Amino acid sequence: MADGGVPGVEDAARLGSWLAHHGIPAGDGAPVVRLIGGGRSNLTYRLDVGPGRAPLILRRPPLGHVLPTAHDMAREYRVLAALNGTAVPVPRPVALCEDPSVVGAPFYLMDYVAGAVLRTSEDAGVLAPGQAGLLSERFVEMLARIHGLDVESVGLTGFGKPEGYLERQLARWQRQWELSATRAMPGYDDLTRRLAAGLPAVSAAAPPGGLVHGDYRLDNMLVVLGDEPRISAVVDWEMSTLGDPLADLGLALVYWTNPGEQDWLALAASVTTAPGFATREQLTARYARITGRDLSRIGYYMAFGCFKLAVVLEGIHARFLQRKTVGEGFEREGQAVPVLIERAHRMLDAE
Repeated sequence: MADGGVPGVEDAARLGSWLAHHGIPAGDGAPVVRLIGGGRSNLTYRLDVGPGRAPLILRRPPLGHVLPTAHDMAREYRVLAALNGTAVPVPRPVALCEDPSVVGAPFYLMDYVAGAVLRTSEDAGVLAPGQAGLLSERFVEMLARIHGLDVESVGLTGFGKPEGYLERQLARWQRQWELSATRAMPGYDDLTRRLAAGLPAVSAAAPPGGLVHGDYRLDNMLVVLGDEPRISAVVDWEMSTLGDPLADLGLALVYWTNPGEQDWLALAASVTTAPGFATREQLTARYARITGRDLSRIGYYMAFGCFKLAVVLEGIHARFLQRKTVGEGFEREGQAVPVLIERAHRMLDAE
C-alpha cells in the first residue's frame, strides 16, 4: 500500500517526503499506510515507517459531506497536546499539517499506543466477568477524571463556553441536521421542541462545567487486558469542548447497552451486555458517588444524547449514500436514526 492506494491518503510517497522534511523519522521512501477500521467519522490510519521504528497514527477528516465547524484537526490536536502527561492518558501528538495537498485534507500524527479496542460481543469474549466489572469501574472513573480536570492548568482556557452549552448544542445539531437530512423523519421536529422546552435549569450551587469528550464510549479507548484491565488511552477527541459534563455522561449511557438490549441500536454495540459488565444504573450511581453531581435529570441528558447521535448518524448515512465512506458496516447507520429518535421520546416521557 505504499503506492498511496488507500482511500483518504492520496499519495503515500508525498506523505513520506513531508515526514522527512519535518524531521520525523520515517525510514526510506514512502510509509506503508493501512486504514484502521471501525471508526465512523474521522479516518484513522497506521503508518509503518521502517524496520525497528514505532508506527505512527494519522487522523484526517472523512471523505465528502464534511459539515461546517466539524472535523477540525487543529482543535483535536490541541486537546491531545493539552492532555499529554496528565491523569487522562492520550496518544502523544507528533505533528499537525493543515496543508490539504499532502494527503488530500488536513491531518495530524500521533504516537501508536498499544491496547485492544472492544467493540463487539466477540471482542468482549476475552474478558472474564471479574475483568468486565473492573473495566466498568475504570470506564466511569476515567469519565469523572476528564470532567474534573483543571482546564486552566492544562492550557484549555477558551476551548469552549460552558455557560449556555446545552442551548447552543441544541441549535448547532439542528443546523447540522438541516445540512445532513436525507429524508423526512417522523418525530424529529417534536423531539427538538421537547428538548428546547425541557432544558435543565442552571443552579448556582451546581459544580462548574468542564472538559467534555463529546463521544465517550468504550470503543473510543484502548484497553490493556489482564487480571486488572486498564485504559491505556482515550481517543477520538474530535467533538471535545468545554461544556456540561452531564451531556457527556448521558451520551455514554446511550451507548452502554444493558443485558437483553443487544440489538436495539443495530450498531453491534453489545460489548457491555457480556457477563460482569455493570449496568447503566450502576454506572450512573458510581459517577454520582465520585463527582457529587445531581443526576436527577439524567433522563433528559440521555434523550439529548440520542438526539445528538441521531444527527451524527444521519450525516454518516448521507456520506454512505454518496459512496464516500471508507470501510464496512455503514449501511446500518441510517437504520439507527429513527430508533434513536423514538427512544429519546420514551426517555423524556419517563422523566
